Amino acid sequence: MTRLDCRRPLRWLLAPTLAAVLVAGCGGAETGGDEPPAASTSAAAEGPLPVLDQDFPDPDLLEVDGTWYAYATQPRDGSLNVQMATSADLETWEMATEDPLPELPAWATNGRTWAPEVTAGPDGFLMYFTARSVDPDMQCIGVATSAAPTGPFRPADEPLVCPEDLGGAIDAASYVEEDGSRYLLWKNDGNCCGLDTWLHLQRLSPDGTRFAGDPVRLVKQDQPWEGNLVEAPTLVRQGSTYVLFYSANDYGGENYTTGYATAEQLEGPYEKADEPLLTTDQTGVTGPGGQDVVVDESGEAHIAFHGWDPAVIYRAMYVEDLDWEGSTPVPVLD
Repeated sequence: MTRLDCRRPLRWLLAPTLAAVLVAGCGGAETGGDEPPAASTSAAAEGPLPVLDQDFPDPDLLEVDGTWYAYATQPRDGSLNVQMATSADLETWEMATEDPLPELPAWATNGRTWAPEVTAGPDGFLMYFTARSVDPDMQCIGVATSAAPTGPFRPADEPLVCPEDLGGAIDAASYVEEDGSRYLLWKNDGNCCGLDTWLHLQRLSPDGTRFAGDPVRLVKQDQPWEGNLVEAPTLVRQGSTYVLFYSANDYGGENYTTGYATAEQLEGPYEKADEPLLTTDQTGVTGPGGQDVVVDESGEAHIAFHGWDPAVIYRAMYVEDLDWEGSTPVPVLD
């Protein structure tokens, strides 16, 4: 009998019913953060409408000269490494046909390029992306540079984060302090192999392509609603408070949730909110997560996230307003 590799994406290759059977045989809970899930049902009520109603998981938003760019995990057919869309108003989006990351580095294999993060750098733009490493055989984070937000982004020869003893790394997010110092947040992919999942903060070099400090652990899974993982960190500063958004639980259905934690110092300690921020029951969107938080030119905050379509086949992109009560984020769901 052929032994199943429970860390390989099944649903991209198989019909949903067969994929469900195979994932069940693998135990489900150990799958990596963005591997396609088995088919499931949704209990979501009516909720907001997606601004991009097609497969566009793990959205990351960036505004440059009046144009919004959204980047996402590669499409299900693997035709691109990274997806990109553009908008003038955060409401109407147009998909790009060109791949902003047309070539992966030699250390990476095709097929599992996840959760790109694009930010302005001192000499152009930086993309942090997750890809499957050849050796070790796990997800790792790379960095790529480009003169334009549309790319082409050219990756560095070696991965930036690849902790083999922690299960690899996924879900990079950038943060720039008021003094210009750069940081990278990332998750060790411990749920791939029975380990804890920590969200880390690590200082970067001024050009954003190398590390200039050791990683600091911020939070891990320790709440019942988080299941066996936390992931997808997003860090913003609201007044004097640092607010760490993150996703938790099984991304493949209605248990996937967005939470947040706050701290008075960049490196913590971070205190988690008593309740999650976005849930399936609260929003009417199945599995709201993979979030990003941005501020437009008028100073209004918005939260972008993905959620499953009613048939739980693809994850569409949502963009909703975000209010604040002091340092407490309050999503405004239309």
